Amino acid sequence: MSQKNNSRRNFIYQSLLATGGIILASNFISCKNDDDTVPSDNIPDNLALTNFDYGVASFDPTASQVIIWTRYSSNAANVVITWQVASDEAFENVIRSGEVTTTAERDYTVAVEVQDLDANQKLYYRFIQLEEETVSPVGETLTFPENASEVTIAICSCSNYPAGLFNVYKEMANSDADVIVHLGDYIYEYGENEYGTNEYTAALGRTHNPTTEILDLEDYRTRYKQYRSDSNLQHAHQKKPFICVWDDHEVSNDTYKDGAENHQSDEGSFEARKAAAIQAYSEFVPVRTEDATKIYRSFNIGNLINLIMLDTRVIGRDKQLSYFDYLNTDGSIDAVAFQTALYDTNRTMLGTEQRNWLLSEVASNSAQWQVIGQQVLMGKMLIPMELLLSMNTLLIELETTGSVSDATFATFTNTMTELVTLKYMQLNGLPLTAEETARIETVAPYNLDAWDGYPYEREILLNAFENKNVVCLAGDTHNSWASALTRTNTNGENVQVAQEFATTSVSSPGFESYLGLAGGSAISSFEQAITTLIDDLSYVDASRRGFVKITFTAGDATAQYTFVDNVNSEVYTASVAHTVSYNG
Repeated sequence: MSQKNNSRRNFIYQSLLATGGIILASNFISCKNDDDTVPSDNIPDNLALTNFDYGVASFDPTASQVIIWTRYSSNAANVVITWQVASDEAFENVIRSGEVTTTAERDYTVAVEVQDLDANQKLYYRFIQLEEETVSPVGETLTFPENASEVTIAICSCSNYPAGLFNVYKEMANSDADVIVHLGDYIYEYGENEYGTNEYTAALGRTHNPTTEILDLEDYRTRYKQYRSDSNLQHAHQKKPFICVWDDHEVSNDTYKDGAENHQSDEGSFEARKAAAIQAYSEFVPVRTEDATKIYRSFNIGNLINLIMLDTRVIGRDKQLSYFDYLNTDGSIDAVAFQTALYDTNRTMLGTEQRNWLLSEVASNSAQWQVIGQQVLMGKMLIPMELLLSMNTLLIELETTGSVSDATFATFTNTMTELVTLKYMQLNGLPLTAEETARIETVAPYNLDAWDGYPYEREILLNAFENKNVVCLAGDTHNSWASALTRTNTNGENVQVAQEFATTSVSSPGFESYLGLAGGSAISSFEQAITTLIDDLSYVDASRRGFVKITFTAGDATAQYTFVDNVNSEVYTASVAHTVSYNG
């Protein structure tokens, strides 16, 4: 770094980025020769562990840098924070240190991008406020090795504060994962008694704050502080570095580039709301990027993994399609109009700029594994239309009445059983009538908010994945999945070009809630049916909360699906329920 770019204190305090009428909190950049080394003699003994109420965290590690984060509770005009990075927990060998000034403009958050570090280090860090003689907890982080024979990541998604305790974060913190990859829905925007609220919410003291739906900057900041007050989330951040992307709820449900399902005209400008949400995200979940509105980026992990993190929500996504927009007067679907819209070659989830960047990353990178970290399912979740309509009837009844009648549930289960029987007959070469064949082969996407709603662009990606070892990661659905990602070759054959590992939620409810699947037999029957009816799907868990731990070696990628048995008590057990290996 040249001298003319250094600040008076030999430390860069990046100017705040003015974008879209908001101020984005950029990271403080610390190069090796720019630090204000703080003599240990200047640090008092017996510092008080106060005012750093939201703990510490680290983000976006590489082989040479990492972001360290905290927030100081203060009402002062500005606060000077000393930071230290050491090779030991006692801070006897401090290898980097410096000072930064934080203000109310960034809600007193501090994110220091510590550059020029040596590779393959276990590091400890802390923050100190000298005038008030206070100190933060000690955080643990790392730099990646330049070459690795094995890398383990834990992936998670969808942490809904009123829906339950964050026991899953505790398990990830105590796991042997090198890094936690958070695939979005880090917070939820809903208000009191809205989505996620259940019979345990009040007793557990987990009602959303603020109690109303969050709309402006102070609302979003308050919500992040509520989530970051959770001891299990603090523990996970303290023990592991995170690599994060947002999904929709960091802004509003089913966000796309110009709006969201959960944003109405009487809630003000969507652009203003999105800008406020992104500002708060930049303050509490810092990202290694030059533009806080662009979170897509990549990480070289030991020359074994090229981890490519995408934004499938905010920057480029066209509005989601809805079956309800293509209904005929008799309630049937106008299949021609729907298919025309679905396969529109201009429909995009990524936007042209991000898609071209992704294609270039995959084509040019020589790492053993190309790992795509993104939010929504890429697997082809095509189910018989007859079952989809039955599921929709069940969902509408559950939403409008709060329960599902015995008759509706019996119709759903009978339809599912009949279709599975026909599918088994087809798979075993038994004859079917034309009508029976049509029942199982007339399929449609169950979730148009996922890649199934953007099939043309998905095929572009799948074509690019061929001849590469690709693993796609996903969250969003609150259920666990393992799918082969396939494309049709020139011979008309479906060939696997990648593998998808999709995690359930930290706390948000899954199919067991959506479909009213009470009891183990109903859930297991549904899981068996879905894996039978969806050709590319090999595994689903439709009822449990947890995460996926994936270990990469030169030869294979092995995913362990780990679940906790409840999120309604601090007393719980965790177990690995399923393992999937993929060798590219």
